[in-house]
Parts: sequence; structure tokens; C-alpha cells
Amino acid sequence: MNTVSGLEKSTHKTATTILSARDVSKTVIAPDGALTILSAISFTIKPEETLAIVGVSGSGKSTLLSLLAGLDSPSSGSIELCGQRLDLLDEDGRAAVRGSHVGFVFQSFQLLPNLTALENTLLPLEVSNRQDGEAIARKWLERVGLHERLNHYPRQLSGGEQQRVAIARAFVSNPHILFADEPTGNLDTATGHNIIELLFELNREQKTTLVLVTHDIALASRCSRRIELRGGKLLEDN
Repeated sequence: MNTVSGLEKSTHKTATTILSARDVSKTVIAPDGALTILSAISFTIKPEETLAIVGVSGSGKSTLLSLLAGLDSPSSGSIELCGQRLDLLDEDGRAAVRGSHVGFVFQSFQLLPNLTALENTLLPLEVSNRQDGEAIARKWLERVGLHERLNHYPRQLSGGEQQRVAIARAFVSNPHILFADEPTGNLDTATGHNIIELLFELNREQKTTLVLVTHDIALASRCSRRIELRGGKLLEDN
């Protein structure tokens, strides 16, 4: 096992759930009135579980992921992540929970264009003022195969390389849970396959809980469990 460690991770293995959603709904105000995006979603996730959220475009997948990760607040219902009720916290409180427990991988990579690969990877550690942050970031970039790209800017990297930087950044703070939103959506088939292999390999090594949004059923089948959304409602949980 080639585990890269950086931060001390307090364990949630003794807990029966790492994340729970209870009757979660999300409604927004549209020009023609209220629009319900999610309606009464309830489920739980165990520590180290891999969960795929699937559904057609517009079914509410990304909205649900955003709520689960504390990037947005539900209109009603409760969400508990690593023992914290996200729906009771303000943005600063949710940001603190994310900083302590959460890693992200997005379809669009979300790298800062004016920062190098090393600087982008280092960002989560700078918040906690880690004195050894640069060494940890270097180790993670080496782990994802980018030891020769440390000082390259995103524009100098291929799509696959940019996503590898994003994966290194997601794992650098040793999160308890990783949220991935269509992580291969901007990649060709071969590159996407390699990225998914890397993502699942690192997830196993680090014993991280993985929540993955995808429209790809083959990719979803890699997860130990799948939930399906249709029209903002939970259709299936298996």
C-alpha cells in the first residue's frame, strides 16, 4: 500500500454513518414561481463507503452534492456531516467543516490559473498554516505522477494532468469524505479511465468515503452503492 499521509486524521470508523440526509428539499424562486429541485431526499452513508449518485441531466444530482458538501443550504430537512448539522450552520461554519473533513474533485478542475500545480495543491494546507505543507503537496503531486510538473501552470498542462492536480489537492488535507462531480466529464475516454483508476486507488489507500455524481452507469457500477434521482426525487437506493 502506497499511502501518502500528511495530516492526522481523526477516525469516524466507530460511527455508523459519516453523512446523513433527512427529508432534504431544495426550492428556488424562478421567474414563473417556485421551482422544487429536490424533494424529501433521505439516506445515510457509512464511513469508507463508495456511493454513486446517478440520474439524467436536470434530475438534481449536482444540487444534492452541493447540499451534502455544505456548499449550499437546503430549503428544508437536515444534513449531518461528520457529526455536524450543516443546515444549522452559517457559511463560515460550513466552510470550517469542509476545511476539516472534505475534499473535492470537479468536472472543470477548478484550478487557479495564476498558480502553479504545486501552489494549487498547497492551497488547502495554507488555511491551516502547516509548516510542512509544501513537502506534503510535493509528495501528493509525485503520487499522482506529476513530479516533473510542479512548477507548471494549468494552461501548460493537459486536461488529464489538470485533473491529477485537482485529485492531489483533494487528498492533500487527508479528508474523511471526498465529493466528485462528473470528474471525467471534460476528458477523453482513455484519459477519463486512467483518472478514475487513480481516484479509486487513492480512495482505497486513504480509506476515504467517496460520493460520486455521474451519468455514466459503468462508472457508477464501480461504487459499492448507487442512488438514482429522477425529477428531484430519490427513485432507487441499492
